[in-house]
Amino acid sequence: MLVSLGIILCISVIAFLLGKAKAEKLAERTGGALRALPPTFGWFTALLTFGFSLFTFFIFIGLIKNNASPVSLYGATTLAGVLGIIAGMYCITPRFNARRYVEGMIKIILLTSSLLAVLVTLGIVLSLIFESIRFFGKVPMSEFLFGLNWSPQTAIRADQVGSTGAFGAVPLFTGTLLITFIAISIAAPIGLMSAIYMSDYASNRARAIAKPLLELLAGVPTVVYGFFAIVTVAPLIRNIASDMGFSVASESALAAGFVMGIMIIPFVSSLSDDIIRAVPQRLRDGSFGLGATKYETVRFVVLPAALPGLVSALLLAISRAIGETMIVVMAAGMAANLTLNPLEVVTTVTVQIVSLLVGDQEFDSPKTLAAFALGLILLFITLIFNIIAMWFVRRYREKYD
Repeated sequence: MLVSLGIILCISVIAFLLGKAKAEKLAERTGGALRALPPTFGWFTALLTFGFSLFTFFIFIGLIKNNASPVSLYGATTLAGVLGIIAGMYCITPRFNARRYVEGMIKIILLTSSLLAVLVTLGIVLSLIFESIRFFGKVPMSEFLFGLNWSPQTAIRADQVGSTGAFGAVPLFTGTLLITFIAISIAAPIGLMSAIYMSDYASNRARAIAKPLLELLAGVPTVVYGFFAIVTVAPLIRNIASDMGFSVASESALAAGFVMGIMIIPFVSSLSDDIIRAVPQRLRDGSFGLGATKYETVRFVVLPAALPGLVSALLLAISRAIGETMIVVMAAGMAANLTLNPLEVVTTVTVQIVSLLVGDQEFDSPKTLAAFALGLILLFITLIFNIIAMWFVRRYREKYD
């Protein structure tokens, strides 16, 4: 398959060069009397060749499954590319408007890409819905949404003694919201204040140094944050709490939420910085002209003007925190504990989805299907946050345009 795709790309490049060369020679003979530039003719030939070859490739993919020779795929792809080059070269004439056809081909490519994205999203949603329906056929929805006990261990075989399972997901939702709240409490003020500093207070030199260093946190793998949590943050929290007379486990929601907040600081900071810098400079100049200080300008002019975008950035950061898994596994544990105490062990929805899909449990068992139900609820929650962000932006954007 990779060889065929490489052949298609090589033939398309050759088609572009041949089409451009013929158009340049034709322009010299006709004194430039062409209805498009020579590179446009090259793109027309390349796109036509690419389309012929790709169409042939997808046809032969089905034939290979029926024991067709891969060599025939390479030959057919190459032959289709050659035919595309011949057809493209034939069309290059002084009266041929290649620009219109190239624009049409690009429009088709973009439309196809958009449809594929929509279809993939639709497929994800439908797969979650269908499997969740199977789960709710075995476990009542009321028990899942309002149950207070989560213990999805079930017997694998009919003759095996095992638990009947308890699928109350309230402890999972509580743990998810608790860790997310802690993370946002850390990331929102630090990220927002750092964005304000870099956009309105820092010099160009300081900004050129601080912004890349801050965004460097975004490139750190989450497993490294997990190691940082269990090696440094969790023992530090346990020692401080012990000195204050509190009993703290080696894993806690506070440790996971704190490290997760550090992880999403660059997410909040980068988005907030771009949003604040997008506020028109004339608003700042008008505030300075009325005698306001820089602090007053930032507080009463810049931040209200950027408020819709800032709220949207925070809600997107919340969605990012809700979907985190590795840090929670390593720093907060996997015990489904219904509590609001940040010093106790909790778990989240994403962690339980991973644990449910690991093992030798049958795919149609309630334990495995519960992962799809959790995924559907998680998708619904993140969708709500995104809808709120979009509504907030549209509601208040016109006020400051």
